[in-house]
Amino acid sequence: MSSRGSSASAEAIAPAPPAATFAVVAPADPARFYPRFGPLPAVTAVPGWDGRWDAPGQTRRLELSDGSSVVEHLDVVEPETHVAYHLDSFTGLFGRLVERAEADWRFAPEASASTRIRWSYRYIARRGFGPIVAAIVRLFWAPYMRRVLPGLVAEVARVAD
Repeated sequence: MSSRGSSASAEAIAPAPPAATFAVVAPADPARFYPRFGPLPAVTAVPGWDGRWDAPGQTRRLELSDGSSVVEHLDVVEPETHVAYHLDSFTGLFGRLVERAEADWRFAPEASASTRIRWSYRYIARRGFGPIVAAIVRLFWAPYMRRVLPGLVAEVARVAD
């Protein structure tokens, strides 16, 4: 990994099989599940998005509570097992610090008809900002991921009932 890349990951167990978990988590509305955390803004809207997030090449722009935005580009969809996308066009403070981010979601069967969700993220800092982005990822983004997953797992449980 280059000195410009910083990664974080989180895991959770969802109380439903992979197909049901994937069907809830992969297309989840970011405005419902990504709240503000410390200096990280909440996702407040996804204008023009029709709720589909199921085919490589799809894009959506996330509006954030601090007035900034970012664009997500769906790269991989393997039903029931894997979703990956990258983010660019960051505005606001992150636009000055971050060139790109990559998100990867994996869904694997666990005992008792449940699913292990593995979510990883990698930020690529703009030249000269690697240490700052690494600190943000370590201090805020990694804990944030661990706070987001329980809400998604609760939604899987609610829908699976």
